[in-house]
Amino acid sequence: MRKFKNFGEFYPFYLQQHQNRYCRRMHFIGSSCVLLVLLICLMTQYWALILLAPLFGYGFAWFGHFCYEGNKPATFTYPLYSFFADWVMFRDIITRKVSI
Repeated sequence: MRKFKNFGEFYPFYLQQHQNRYCRRMHFIGSSCVLLVLLICLMTQYWALILLAPLFGYGFAWFGHFCYEGNKPATFTYPLYSFFADWVMFRDIITRKVSI
């Protein structure tokens, strides 16, 4: 297991693990679904739906890794850094720093 001193060191590694555009698309779809679930929970006050958020977020991402990228998700080894990196990559996709 590789050791990273900080998130700044980890993020380039994270991007290397997401070279396939279809994998990145799966991450983007999953993160978008998480935001949608959160919005629905806020609007309806039906908080049980929040249980769907990890299912969508991780489900789409892991599908992308196993079917398109062909590697093990970084979440399994670096759960906290991966969680934050996924949202940074989501932002970078929206701002077009990372292509999908």
